[in-house]
Amino acid sequence: MLKLAGISKSFPGVRALNGVHLHVQPGEIHGLLGENGAGKSTLIKIIAGADAPDEGEMDFADAPVQWSSPREAKQHGIHVVYQEFALFPQRSVAENIFIGHERRNRFRLLDHARTRREATQLLQRLGVSLNVNAAVSSLSVADQQMVEIARAMVHNVKLLVLDEPTAVIAGREVAVLFELLRRLRETGVSVLFISHRLDEVFAICDRVTVLKDGRLVGTHDIRDVTRQRLISMMVGRDLGDLFPPRTMTARSSETILRTEGVTVGERVRDVSIELRRGEIAALAGMVGAGRSELALGLFGAMPLRSGVIHLAGQRITSMTPARAIGLGMGLVTEDRKSQGLAMLLDIAANISGPALSEVAKHGLIDRRLESEVAAREIERYRITCRGPGTKVATMSGGNQQKVIVARWARICRSVLILDEPTRGIDVGAKAEIYRIMRELARSGVAILMISSELTEVIGMADRIIVMREGRVTGELPGGAATEEDIMHLATSENAA
Repeated sequence: MLKLAGISKSFPGVRALNGVHLHVQPGEIHGLLGENGAGKSTLIKIIAGADAPDEGEMDFADAPVQWSSPREAKQHGIHVVYQEFALFPQRSVAENIFIGHERRNRFRLLDHARTRREATQLLQRLGVSLNVNAAVSSLSVADQQMVEIARAMVHNVKLLVLDEPTAVIAGREVAVLFELLRRLRETGVSVLFISHRLDEVFAICDRVTVLKDGRLVGTHDIRDVTRQRLISMMVGRDLGDLFPPRTMTARSSETILRTEGVTVGERVRDVSIELRRGEIAALAGMVGAGRSELALGLFGAMPLRSGVIHLAGQRITSMTPARAIGLGMGLVTEDRKSQGLAMLLDIAANISGPALSEVAKHGLIDRRLESEVAAREIERYRITCRGPGTKVATMSGGNQQKVIVARWARICRSVLILDEPTRGIDVGAKAEIYRIMRELARSGVAILMISSELTEVIGMADRIIVMREGRVTGELPGGAATEEDIMHLATSENAA
């Protein structure tokens, strides 16, 4: 279906791709792996016609091609679903599916009835049940993804490229997506599946290609490689056990945070939990279970409707972010770009943000002192950059995440909440984040980690708290729990 031979691409000062070969067969799901900066995004843009290679050849559907634009690539059957969906939120499902290919009547006017009818037929062929009249903004992220895939089918798609398709979905939604991909494979559609989640690569892919530093490391049948082998191929070294060993020395019986009947917004209801010094507690559950809302409520970013928070010896019924920070709490949000980082500022400004008084003199920020503080954190957390003045927008996802963690870790004395701390980052950066979490726990900080990756939950958590539909349904010991145990509590109506 797709053959790339000797593809190279350079940008000013950077050789993004160097002689890369890729062969995606008809009717296969082909994984594309690599650390951030390995060249995956550049390769996708070349396949989609957004960029032209400096060197190399591309064949598609047994014919040599040189795309002049993404539109041309799409017309020939290549469709890319990016992490950030290209949908119009206020338009309907049906309208979004046929954007650019509007259904018209013989007077060249929009034929709304035909649009709705054909959208319904297309979704039915995909096995997806959606209200075609609903505004896209009212849909879940998983359903929006289905709309993107349905849009691809309008173009008689031959190659579907999915860039981190499970980054914002979990559990049942992932299963639905994978079932859809298998059905597409059976019809002869090829899928190029880009992901950092190795468990899902093994679950859905037929073959896998690994890139590192813009070069091809290798392509293998998924049955012929192990998880550890893929990790070594991606990072160029053996990481050993991805998860640092648990230690009993830091954990204590001291409860640093306790909630009584906390209700937040419309989703979180009557939640009572405890966090102890030096432990990593995971908050597990399906997407929509209320985990992020609970985190925002604990930090004061969402108001408590009822209940009490006990933190660092204080009884609190109305939390604010300023008060939370004053009591030694930090929050690493799920969306680092829109909620976590000031993307137009440099590392130094981002790290000093929550505690400007520490780098200010006479009411003005001392940039020299701010840079010195940032330089120490850059070294401590092994942040790859040119220095404290590096703009965070130019950094890889893993290094951006380490900047956020560094920001909160330097002022966090009691509780650090990490919402999906490794989402969208490569396996090498994940290992670094896990190491940092263990070090913080050993220093006596209680960590509440929200994660949709069950292997991460089991590998890192000392204790697992499971939520379903806004309520806590049970707790499990971190070391002994299985994925089945967690899913039972996350999905069963009778779990308690």
